[in-house]
Amino acid sequence: MDSEETPRTPTVESSAVLDMGVIEGRVSRGRGVVLRAHKRSSTSAPLESAPLPNEIVLPLESGLSAQSIRPEVRSGQRVLRGQPLVSGGGPLATWTHASTSGVIRSLETHPVGEARRRQALCAMLEVDGDDEPWSGLEPPDLSQWDTPDALAMAMSRAGLAGLGGAVFPAGVKLAATWRRATRLVVINGVECEPYISCDDMLMRTSPREVIAGALVLVELTGAEAGVVAIEADKPEAHEALEREIGALGAADRLSLVVVPVVYPAGGERQLIEILTGNQVPSLVRPTDIGYLCQNVGTAVALCRFLQTGEPLISRITTVTGTGVLRQRNLEVRFGTRVADVVTACGGYNAPVVKLIMGGSMMGIPLESDVVPVTRSTNCIVAATEQELPEAEDVQPCIRCGDCAAVCPAYLQPQELFRLAGQDRSSSLDQFGLFDCIECGCCDVVCPSHIPLTESFRTEKQRFVKALSFEARKQWIDSREELRRERIQRWETTHGTRVVAGNEQQAIQHRLAAVTDVIARLNRLPEPVEA
Repeated sequence: MDSEETPRTPTVESSAVLDMGVIEGRVSRGRGVVLRAHKRSSTSAPLESAPLPNEIVLPLESGLSAQSIRPEVRSGQRVLRGQPLVSGGGPLATWTHASTSGVIRSLETHPVGEARRRQALCAMLEVDGDDEPWSGLEPPDLSQWDTPDALAMAMSRAGLAGLGGAVFPAGVKLAATWRRATRLVVINGVECEPYISCDDMLMRTSPREVIAGALVLVELTGAEAGVVAIEADKPEAHEALEREIGALGAADRLSLVVVPVVYPAGGERQLIEILTGNQVPSLVRPTDIGYLCQNVGTAVALCRFLQTGEPLISRITTVTGTGVLRQRNLEVRFGTRVADVVTACGGYNAPVVKLIMGGSMMGIPLESDVVPVTRSTNCIVAATEQELPEAEDVQPCIRCGDCAAVCPAYLQPQELFRLAGQDRSSSLDQFGLFDCIECGCCDVVCPSHIPLTESFRTEKQRFVKALSFEARKQWIDSREELRRERIQRWETTHGTRVVAGNEQQAIQHRLAAVTDVIARLNRLPEPVEA
């Protein structure tokens, strides 16, 4: 880690949550590795909006059930900012909206920077420069959010998804909190990847919306408490958030917690363990046992949707790496090509050997810069050879155990690697192959330079592809049965078997509390520049 970025000693900054018994004592370090930070190069410049390009590329296939979405635009049609471009789909299908006004030139397959697919049907939008808003933009009618499914659907149709990188539909997580009681809402401002600083910049520049969005999530879930978790190397963000907690009168419901600078502390399961000391069991979702974790960007997007009705059409993106002239953070409209974003930062200033969407640890290597910025584009790294050199020659595993010592999922990577070499799929599954979060910690510490993470990623794909339809169904059913058993075991051990009802009275109480938060936010005077 750079010497000027040495973090403060981690402490719990507020006792409100401790008094409720949700977090016990100081936060723990957790497993992982300490990486050299490369953040100050992108946070020294002020946040600005990227210029609108002449053409943007908007993927129409979004979410986890994209196949059920239908395009609602045609070639030659003029669309306005915030207008939905698709229809159909359920809560898992996240809608796409026009990020500015213009004319649809065509609908065509275009490269995208996604882990699950590299091509998608896209709307090619010729930008007219007017940025005219759609007339249908207005704050949502919360009285329509009368069931968990209605809540999830409203969120997905507003384009709201997790902005930490995974882009899981935010409404689906929230709907789960209406079916089971929530102990703790965690607003995740821990961006542990060494190059990414977009969340830090968001918390510095929009702290009021972060706190308001966090408070909305606490009220919407009926949680016992909420915390905003940030790393110890973000003092500016911490100061800004602390000020706004007081302004919104949220200290009785929300606390700030500073966590250690260790990768991958920002992972959902890892952060919950750091904060509470409780490990989320394998196959169990955090909401199954009373924890909701949402990124700070998601909280802000929800807050803005409730205030104005505008769907999610932009995000802050870190543009960094020694291959780009001016490293900084930009507010970027969805559909802007990576090439246009780099141009807004002065262009390339050195040969780029690796162009990565996301962080250097878990990001997606891009074959070209024609792919568009989407919800998942938290960072663009243009790395030179000196910055990210080629991997060293692989040597035989010496069974040192360093990989197991740092694995945040408590796996035995060296054993998984041995089994992968023997093509023993069933044993790989039993040893927790699918619990691997592909963080790359094992790669960092391996003295033999074995690409462990890549081998595990390949084995996952091979395992699933090798199953017949019937065998895959049985495998999924068996995992679901194990999940239910582990939830029951957790409830027995922790004494937290409290199922949240979805009675109308409880729902209306939560929605009224959300309405009150937005009303308080709207009454506040404009924040003064720090």
